[in-house]
Amino acid sequence: MQMISDMLLAAGAFGAAIYCYVLALRLKKFSTLESGMGGAIAVLSAQVDDMTRALDRARTAATGSASSLEALNQRAESVAARLEILLAAMHDLPDPKPEPVADRTEVDRKVRFVRRRSAGREMEAAE
Repeated sequence: MQMISDMLLAAGAFGAAIYCYVLALRLKKFSTLESGMGGAIAVLSAQVDDMTRALDRARTAATGSASSLEALNQRAESVAARLEILLAAMHDLPDPKPEPVADRTEVDRKVRFVRRRSAGREMEAAE
């Protein structure tokens, strides 16, 4: 009985050794930097670093643009307020005096130029 248990123990140890060997081969293939998953992980890690830097630059630019836009918005609001005050002041001005009617008829006339072709010339064809 002891011999059977020793053989079963040896078979279990041999099976565990084969299992560990297979796992070691898979891990070696997995961790190679040139061709395995290690290379893919290294490339992805570099891309994540690049994207993080690009995101930081974009965030900085957006913050600068937002502050610039806010300053322009405040400036526009102050100019709009000044324009409203000027427009309100325009209502207080007296109306201009109307011009005499006789002068208006001369101003309203428009000068017209009429071109006439001479009767003797025929139209020439374009070449």
